[in-house]
Amino acid sequence: MAEYPDPYMYTEAHEWISIEGDIATVGITDHAQSELGDVVGLELPGVGDQLEAGQPFGTIETIKAVSELYAPVSGEITDVHADLVDRPEIVNEDPHGAAWMVKVKLADPGAVDGLMSASDYQSFLEAADEGH
Repeated sequence: MAEYPDPYMYTEAHEWISIEGDIATVGITDHAQSELGDVVGLELPGVGDQLEAGQPFGTIETIKAVSELYAPVSGEITDVHADLVDRPEIVNEDPHGAAWMVKVKLADPGAVDGLMSASDYQSFLEAADEGH
């Protein structure tokens, strides 16, 4: 079972978010990358683009399918991890570290209060596993 970093917050769509001041760093969880399989491509937004919580902000492509990436928070993109587009395998290698996707200036810093803690996310995954 993967370790989910404690200071991060998590969504039911399997994105993680790390907060520093009013900047949120966003990526996908280890669970998401293992369910998806080998990542072969990414489409990410540009700096200055606006994200809306719960709405798609890009796509992730695997050998099997193309899936949408969902924004855990609303705000303006301040940085994009362009290396991921050239080296998408980083998502499989280090999903909670080197594979961050975008940095977002939070429109509402309080919006992260509705996200799950690491232990809540772990419980969410265990409950989903029991449901299958």
